[in-house]
Amino acid sequence: MRSVVVVLSAGLMLALAGCGESAPLAPKKKAPSFRLAPIARTDVVRTVEATGTVTPRNSPSGIPVGAQVNGRLIKLFVDYNSVVTNGQVVALIDPLVYEANYKSAVARLHVNRANVEVGEATVRSREAELALAEKTFARKSQLVEKSLAPVAELDSAEQVLNTARAGLDSAKASLKSAIASVEQSEADVSQAEANLKYCTIVSPVDGIVIDRKVEEGETVVSSMNAVPVLTIAEDLRTVWVEATVPEADVGNIKVGQPVTFTADAYRRKFSGRVIQVRRAATTTNNVVTFPVIIEAENPDEMLFPGMTATLSIETARAEDVLVVAAAAFRFRPHEEDIVGMEVPKGRKLWIVKDDGRLEPFVVTEGVSDDSFTEILADGVEALEGRNAVVGYQTTATIKQDETSNPFMPKFPKKQKGTAPEPKK
Repeated sequence: MRSVVVVLSAGLMLALAGCGESAPLAPKKKAPSFRLAPIARTDVVRTVEATGTVTPRNSPSGIPVGAQVNGRLIKLFVDYNSVVTNGQVVALIDPLVYEANYKSAVARLHVNRANVEVGEATVRSREAELALAEKTFARKSQLVEKSLAPVAELDSAEQVLNTARAGLDSAKASLKSAIASVEQSEADVSQAEANLKYCTIVSPVDGIVIDRKVEEGETVVSSMNAVPVLTIAEDLRTVWVEATVPEADVGNIKVGQPVTFTADAYRRKFSGRVIQVRRAATTTNNVVTFPVIIEAENPDEMLFPGMTATLSIETARAEDVLVVAAAAFRFRPHEEDIVGMEVPKGRKLWIVKDDGRLEPFVVTEGVSDDSFTEILADGVEALEGRNAVVGYQTTATIKQDETSNPFMPKFPKKQKGTAPEPKK
């Protein structure tokens, strides 16, 4: 019996010893899983989004056509949406009073011109009298010197000479006064003629009537400023869009950049270009904005002044370049995943090698549309077709990937402001 127990004990010890030799080692650390983004060749466009208002060219609210004289509007030749040309008569103010004023001014001018002629004749007469007085004085002086005439006669001749000189000076002064009166009358005639012409109101530009302030028969009263009668938009075949751009974006906008925009009234896009970046800042609720003027063609005059436009201003473009999701530039690996690795300085992308380890590539960011960024570097062609790490894979991201995460950037279709599908 004892021998059986010994044998069993020995067998148990051998079994335990065998189990100890074949016991499994501690489990190895599982390699990390990454979320990847493809590196592909395509186009990328950077844009600035803004809103604006459609306005006529050269004037945000149109060109006001006013009345510079008082009177009753006896005829209005245009109405809303009437097409007008430069110099076309659009309205007429009763000219009766102004015609009378003009005729009266012309009559005064004729009288003053006649007075000038009288003054000139008087001057010639006084000059003749002075010449005779000078000769008489000279003769009397010679006679007195020879004692052939009394001194009293010389004194009398001198008095006549002085009187003739004074008469000539007076005649010349009267002539100058008459000439000044003519100049005044000419000015009165010009003013009366201008007032008479102002009774006929004409269009200053080619355009279309967008507003009318008065009716026929209504009396307009002019004061310091011309009373508006009509408002004309200059040639709506080309319009301006005055955009409001925040100060954070205005530094990227330059004259000549292409612009696309939409209007709520139409299911289509319009195109234009930046023609002016104004420096007149406006602050609203502590937000500083600057006006940017875009000129655009207006086919069939579809765009009306005052319409709201949603704009996309193209500030940079890169075509047929390697791009990657912008999130790839923000990825930072954990310390344990790069132990013993020499990490270069600068902006870099992280690529997963075949053995599952990370490999850094130093690159420079090019044009970016906030979702995708152009990659610039020496030998960048080697990255084409590979994937860049954008983050670590977690249980939450796995579930999101299975259901198509809506927040993950994807290569969209070609359109302004976004990266298109990769070129094959």
